Amino acid sequence: MSAVDMYGPQAEHLALERMVGTWDVKSSVTGPDAHWTETCRSLDGMWYIAEGEGDVPGGTAKTLLTVGYDPDKGRYVGTWIGSMMGMLWIYEGDLSTDRNTLSLYTTGPDCEIEGRTSQYREQIVFQDDDHRLFTSATRQPDGSWKTFQDLEYTRRR
Repeated sequence: MSAVDMYGPQAEHLALERMVGTWDVKSSVTGPDAHWTETCRSLDGMWYIAEGEGDVPGGTAKTLLTVGYDPDKGRYVGTWIGSMMGMLWIYEGDLSTDRNTLSLYTTGPDCEIEGRTSQYREQIVFQDDDHRLFTSATRQPDGSWKTFQDLEYTRRR
């Protein structure tokens, strides 16, 4: 009996299927001339692995995002790493009731004050089958979220 037979994907897992494919990515941070691509694949509908590569100041970077659904926690879970830093980001989050916005939360180093940590929220917004938006935001003292990066994804044909 395979692992998929023992414990197959649920509707929550399959909601991420829209991520699968090859995407051109534009970043609000790296500018209009930077070239980024991302390829996302599914591990039997249970996990989604997105590998990115693109231009950053001073060279090229690679990234790896994993995301899936943990039925025991009742939450989406994932990780992110990038060749431009040594931190493993660990996520937990939820999908909006309209199933179009995946919010992933984590804690990491504060980008403005050395030695301090901040709360972060990454959101994947499925705009349609061929477009999605990825936003990164930090939690502010008043509880609001301040966006510091937007990535626009367009599916390659």
